[in-house]
Amino acid sequence: MTELLKKLCMLDGASGDEGAVREFVISQIKDCCEYSVDNLGNIIAFKKGKNTPSKKVLIDAHLDEVGLIITHIENSGFLRFKTVGGIDTAALMFRRVLIDGKVTGVIGGKPVHLCDGDERKKLPSADSLYIDIGAKDADEAKKLVSVGDCAVMCSDFTVVGDKVLSKALDNRVGCAVLIDLLKQDADYDFYASFSVQEEVGLRGAKVVAYSVNPDAAIVIDGTTAADISGVADSKKVCHQSRGAVVSFMDGATSYDREYYNAALSSGIKAQSKCAVAGGNNAGAIHLSRGGVRTVALSVPCRYIHTAGSTADINDVIAVRDLAKYMIEKIAGGSL
Repeated sequence: MTELLKKLCMLDGASGDEGAVREFVISQIKDCCEYSVDNLGNIIAFKKGKNTPSKKVLIDAHLDEVGLIITHIENSGFLRFKTVGGIDTAALMFRRVLIDGKVTGVIGGKPVHLCDGDERKKLPSADSLYIDIGAKDADEAKKLVSVGDCAVMCSDFTVVGDKVLSKALDNRVGCAVLIDLLKQDADYDFYASFSVQEEVGLRGAKVVAYSVNPDAAIVIDGTTAADISGVADSKKVCHQSRGAVVSFMDGATSYDREYYNAALSSGIKAQSKCAVAGGNNAGAIHLSRGGVRTVALSVPCRYIHTAGSTADINDVIAVRDLAKYMIEKIAGGSL
């Protein structure tokens, strides 16, 4: 699982530019299931099981990661950009970025020693930042990049014991889980989607849910673990190394209570997400057509949406095991 996750995380795939990740996923699943790619770029896979399910089950993970998109090339050769998805300005300052998979730059801003008074006490606005690719002027920059090119933050993939550190853990952890499930024998037929553009509004999942028309859905994602120094216990949300995170409600979905309880009582290591915040593809899926009963299973990730996010590989495995359990219970008619 760790090696698979490394390969996924080291691919670049900002929302709307997921092609490299999509092609890798297809290379992994093409021999173990049927699949198609829709007009938005979602992969919709069908896994044939040993038995016919009593309910049509969809399991989803999104392909995309947060990133940047180039909006303007200045006469100086500096590049202006907008964020793609939610990135805190503090996570951007002076980070290395890779543009269109080939051009390295650094996000620049006003140096602190040139800031006056209150400027030193607050973060600059994201609009004041720029990308420096070392070009002497606009003509030189335009030979390397174009308006509309996407960029992602650069990182290595580091393993320390059971912990991994990388960009894009949200949501390459989910992609790794789905790939692993599709490679295993299945007790029941199920559908799996690797969806696009989650970070900019759950767009791909909305299309997938309409196409598949499932009775039930399991959404796999990374979620914020705030079990760090200086955070009150009531604000920690979830904890690393305590297993899969099961949501009862977030900013987009109130989850199926029976599925929530079943996941927590499965005997597989799991914990509740103790916050009503954020959202994931469940927000689009559960409202599709006549409604879809939905559960969210997440991997707790510290420092999410940065180049230094961390996760425990044992939590990833717990999410995989719990997802398999839920597929079997739902498809088999127990839930």
